[in-house]
Amino acid sequence: MSTTHHLKVMGGACSKRKDLFMKRKEYQTLYGKIVYWISRAGEDRPWLVFLPGLTADHRLFGRQIAAFRERYNCLVWDAPAHGQSRPFALKFTMDDLAEYLHGIFREEKIRKPVLTGQSLGGYIAQVYMELYPDDVSAFISIDSCPLHRSYYTKAELFLLKHTKGMYLAIPWKWLLCWGTAGTARTEYGRRLMRRMMMDYEKEAYCTLADYGYRIFAEAVETGRSYQIPCPALVLCGQKDRAGSARRYNARWEKRERGKITFCWVADAGHNANTDRPDTVNGEIEKFVRRIQNG
Repeated sequence: MSTTHHLKVMGGACSKRKDLFMKRKEYQTLYGKIVYWISRAGEDRPWLVFLPGLTADHRLFGRQIAAFRERYNCLVWDAPAHGQSRPFALKFTMDDLAEYLHGIFREEKIRKPVLTGQSLGGYIAQVYMELYPDDVSAFISIDSCPLHRSYYTKAELFLLKHTKGMYLAIPWKWLLCWGTAGTARTEYGRRLMRRMMMDYEKEAYCTLADYGYRIFAEAVETGRSYQIPCPALVLCGQKDRAGSARRYNARWEKRERGKITFCWVADAGHNANTDRPDTVNGEIEKFVRRIQNG
């Protein structure tokens, strides 16, 4: 089931430019529908798949879609229980998210995509590659972290599975300030994050955040190898203050130097792609072209 949908790229002019249109589609699951958007630039073009982070939705990648949709095939989703993919029962695991994504790829006949995930989206991509190691041509992480168990302490994983009470104890106006200032440094990035957060009631936001942290911790605790089976680019904002993302990425770079390409994005926070879209888009472009050229 699909319909044409006007996907607005926030921050751009309110015009009828072609790059503001993608096709809105739905994928039905046992627990609810998943809404996603696609654009097709040509059968011979690579697929760029954009996976937003926890509590964010497709709007997070508006400036990437605007930059790439006419030269690459693009897909962006609202993950289950996020954005327009609501209502959706919180009964899924990280494996389920990867399976849903795989089902969408089958339906759209998408082969060997470049998975680009911000924060939670990067974790989903890593689980997907664990389950389908031969199905991905490349992986781009934006302010995400490695999933291997060795990076995390028992205390960190315990706390990740018990965050709801802490979130609920914080007044909603403070959560909004924390959620915007803590993820983005620019006016555009903060305004966008606030708009996405405001689509939730406080209880729903806290419940979703808690659930996302919990299934992330559970994915880490499986003890899987989470080896990256394809070329990979890791982008991290130099001013990322979300949890310990910078520390995890620094350790990731130290361990995987020479195997994975790392790029620290100057003057960017946790949502580096909204703070410094030109820099991030340029790095994505160079990386994808390098993959294409072998």
